[in-house]
Amino acid sequence: MKIVVLDAATLDFDESAWEGLRERGELTLHELTPGTAEQVAERIGTAEAVFTNKVPLSREVFAACPVLKFVGVLATGYNIIDLEAARERGVTVCNVPGYATQTTAQHAVALALELCARTGLHSESVHAGDWVKSERFSYWRQAPRELASMRVGIVGLGSIGRIVAASLHALGAKVVGSARRQRNPPALDGFEWMDNEAIFESCDLVSLHCPQTAENAGFVNAALLGRMRPGALLVNTARGGLVDEAALAGALRSGKLAGYAADVLAAEPMREDCPLRGAPNCILTPHLAWASEPARRRLLEASLGNLDAFLAGKPVNVVGGGAGLRPGTFNIQH
Repeated sequence: MKIVVLDAATLDFDESAWEGLRERGELTLHELTPGTAEQVAERIGTAEAVFTNKVPLSREVFAACPVLKFVGVLATGYNIIDLEAARERGVTVCNVPGYATQTTAQHAVALALELCARTGLHSESVHAGDWVKSERFSYWRQAPRELASMRVGIVGLGSIGRIVAASLHALGAKVVGSARRQRNPPALDGFEWMDNEAIFESCDLVSLHCPQTAENAGFVNAALLGRMRPGALLVNTARGGLVDEAALAGALRSGKLAGYAADVLAAEPMREDCPLRGAPNCILTPHLAWASEPARRRLLEASLGNLDAFLAGKPVNVVGGGAGLRPGTFNIQH
């Protein structure tokens, strides 16, 4: 069988890391692939299996690749795949849930702490000589904020959100949260389920951990931001498309929102005209929360397992499309 990886460079491994896929078929690795449907379809060609991290597979791509039967998403989020088109053409789409739970939660907590303590801001100030010039033993460009005096809202209490909730609660914050299905509330003193509007209205810090869907895209808009407490903080390690970035930049410039820290943007890589570029009190990291080496290795191992399960006719981690193949459908090289 022919196997294509569209953006192998995203995982930042040398070719030897992909040996498992090479043992299963004729493997073509592309470091990166331009995002137009024509270019993506040309790269896939007559491959039966394709792996992608962030290269989108649109209806046009599926139409142009009739031999394709399996899509392995090298990530948990799969909004880059047109699942309806995949289903119509019998293409099975699988993702990798849970591989970066701990490292993503760690990054979200780091961003929340940075908004409160502003360690980076003060380190830059010290290295610039401000402490040398100071007449006082202590100074601050922005006074630290104490989590123990804050109410924190977690939007999306899945596996990552629960770790973040427990971590911030351990530092003294009162935690509330929302979820699409409110079951098994976390065992945190004072925890309450709330809807998203109530969270934004009542919390000092809100952290987003929900998936992006057609229904919630851009739900953090000017109206919702306008209902936040003066001086509130917002963290986003979920998806950039959950927020209206122009409205968010406006809230930061007006001072209505005291700080925003995110690892994601609506368009990635960042565009020249991104509304958040240069916005005040805005901390941005380049979508690296998932990227610890242990997490990337788990991702690759699980992706190989997804392909094996599909070829055995018992697909796992299916998020859309067909239902797998009978064993022996493809001639697999070993």
